[in-house]
Amino acid sequence: MLSTLLEMKAISIEFPGIRALNSVGFSIKTGTTHALIGANGAGKSTLMKVLSGAYDHYTGDILIDQKQVNIRTPKDAQSSGIQIVHQEVDTALISYLTVGENILLSKTVNDKGRSFFVNWKNLHEEATDILQSLHINVSSKRLVSELSLAEKQMVLIARTVSTNCRFLILDEPTAPLSHSETKELFRIVKELKDKGVGIIFISHRLPEIFEICEEITIMRNGKVVTHELISNTTPNKVVELMLGRELTEQFPQKSLSFVTGEAIFEVKNLCDSDKLTNISLTVNKGEIVGIAGLVGAGKTELCKALFGETKIKTGEVKLHGKVLRLSNPYQAVKQGIALVPEERRKEGILVMESVSTNLTAANLGRFTKRLGFINRKAERSTSLELIERLGIKTPSEEAMVQHLSGGNQQKIAIGKWLIADADVYIFDEPTKGVDVGAKKDIFELILELANKGKAIIYASSELSEIIGITNRLYVLYDGQVAKEIETNVTNEEELLFYSTGGK
Repeated sequence: MLSTLLEMKAISIEFPGIRALNSVGFSIKTGTTHALIGANGAGKSTLMKVLSGAYDHYTGDILIDQKQVNIRTPKDAQSSGIQIVHQEVDTALISYLTVGENILLSKTVNDKGRSFFVNWKNLHEEATDILQSLHINVSSKRLVSELSLAEKQMVLIARTVSTNCRFLILDEPTAPLSHSETKELFRIVKELKDKGVGIIFISHRLPEIFEICEEITIMRNGKVVTHELISNTTPNKVVELMLGRELTEQFPQKSLSFVTGEAIFEVKNLCDSDKLTNISLTVNKGEIVGIAGLVGAGKTELCKALFGETKIKTGEVKLHGKVLRLSNPYQAVKQGIALVPEERRKEGILVMESVSTNLTAANLGRFTKRLGFINRKAERSTSLELIERLGIKTPSEEAMVQHLSGGNQQKIAIGKWLIADADVYIFDEPTKGVDVGAKKDIFELILELANKGKAIIYASSELSEIIGITNRLYVLYDGQVAKEIETNVTNEEELLFYSTGGK
């Protein structure tokens, strides 16, 4: 099979106050899997948005088999055989349509546009053929709203196959997936590669990159640092090239000096109307308590229930010994509870607003004058202090959050709660899609909150993180507490045992 070469040459792009890409070069052949990595803000996602037609104001050239192609829109990219599957899969699918309709969205009117009628039988047969060719066991007639995140991702990949894709960009594809779902994704990636598709794989999970990719390109500060074969490098070397320095111990030294026997936050026999059954836990003053479990164990459901976002059917929640009645997040915030949600772009930040607006949004009353006008001077001053304290990389406090990297967006999602000075901080998968350097900053911030006597709940499917940052933990399985463990006497193998239903 003849291979096709895609090249990006001298690609540069700027946003207000930000030079995101500086004369970047990148190349990939069909039938290969190529890792594109870098710290948050390195420019990798921006480069792929140029390639997929999301940004049209770049300079430089894109060539396929040495012939220049003009990619300024997603349609241009698709016509050139280039497709992207973004990390936020929900935004790319229409939830009230079927799987088949989503896969063949561009063909719901026949190719020549001569009919307003859709042949539904043919559509579902064609969609089923595509799904079966990838061994994806999902009915074409199911509604997308009924699918899991992993199934939605498979549908998006199937859609790319329907458009004769030659180059497929996967942006943090395993971030929302369980171990078994990740294995299934890797099987599909290998199949596509064997069929001659070039895969560009963006991930912060280095073991995955070393498992599935043949080549790697590393970016830093809008430039390419290196491009080489995976077999010629090591994970440690990759991290050093990403950060431009040697990475010291990732997890800060846990302190027990602030942990007391005083239970700040107590949950007894909590049940919701869907997933959770008889959840009981306590968090002491200055303690970081982990909620461990695989994808689908109920971690996010628990976090939302404790924040008043979903209804508690039975059981009680106490803060400082007082029973709380939380029917909405407003009441939770008023009582001193803060949540940093898993889906930061959907629930944690206002992407179309400025950094300053986001950082002050959770405690706006502090910056409001009489008659409801905002004190912009006080808002700006506080925002600048937080930007410096959290190390947020932004050209100014007025920059739009949508233009910042995932790691900086996550720092903003956390930073907005620091002004509120809550008693209980709930973190749901806080390092999802975040590079190793930003992770360390987030861990240090969480430890700082604990050292101030705050009660911290840290929910994650990343078992190494749970062990690295927490003092004590609860393992969830199928919406129930499977085990309570002191962190310093356990390991990843034991947590995985209980996470998979072991007794």
